[in-house]
Amino acid sequence: MSKTDEIREKLQAAFAPTVLDVVDDSEGHRGHDGYQEGGESHYNVRIRSAAFEGLNRVARHRAVHSALGPDLIGRIHALALDLDV
Repeated sequence: MSKTDEIREKLQAAFAPTVLDVVDDSEGHRGHDGYQEGGESHYNVRIRSAAFEGLNRVARHRAVHSALGPDLIGRIHALALDLDV
């Protein structure tokens, strides 16, 4: 399974989002630190979920990192998050 699919599957299960966009933006970082040939190193993720209601920005980011787990987070160089209710 690709990292993109892993991210999508874990976030869907954890947050039941109304919007979930997982974009592999690795090619835009070619030549930069952390770039891996073949991609799957830099991601932009947009989630809209009621699960974020009442959580501040830091708590939302922590919840996403927790849902993805340390193994998957350790295999991603950059993860940009756009999180809202």
